[in-house]
Amino acid sequence: MKIKNVLIVISSPRKGANSTILAHRAADGARDTGAEVELIDLSKIDIKPCDGCDACRGKSSKVCIIKDDMQALYPKVREAEVMVIASPVYWFTFSAQTKLFMDRWYGLSSLVDEPFEGIPFRDKRVGVILTGGGRDPFDSGGINAIRTFQDAFRYLESPPIKVIYGSASKAGEIKGNEDIMGQAYLMGKTLVEMQLKGG
Repeated sequence: MKIKNVLIVISSPRKGANSTILAHRAADGARDTGAEVELIDLSKIDIKPCDGCDACRGKSSKVCIIKDDMQALYPKVREAEVMVIASPVYWFTFSAQTKLFMDRWYGLSSLVDEPFEGIPFRDKRVGVILTGGGRDPFDSGGINAIRTFQDAFRYLESPPIKVIYGSASKAGEIKGNEDIMGQAYLMGKTLVEMQLKGG
């Protein structure tokens, strides 16, 4: 048995971004377990903001009605057995691209009386990769991103998320940090192994 759907979502628009580099290391770790991995770059696709229309809550609706690239991501999010989200810390939290992506998860819920029916995170293993210029996530604002992810996935009844935070400013600088590069690799590998064990 192997994990067929590992979705790794990257969100930095910067070329050679540190969070992107760590995301690829996580992908390496997942692939080395035999898992099939897909990487999605949010900075290269069009995701519009949720406009709060609540059409996705209608009895005849099954997903958000906004016609943009998020429509192609909904089935990927649903089908992923493991998901990793990688983001830089921008202005004391995660990137705008990440926020747009997460806001549109509202459209995954289709039944008013069953809010989790269309949001398949209950059994999904989730990892979060953050990079910021500050060494301390409390000073850099990384802690705000971490707490938001923790609260969101706790609400969605996901197993506890795994988080790594790497300190780097210049593009590509994170490559020199062998410890955090190793942590990213192990994140990808461990999340898949945990999902296989169901523990």
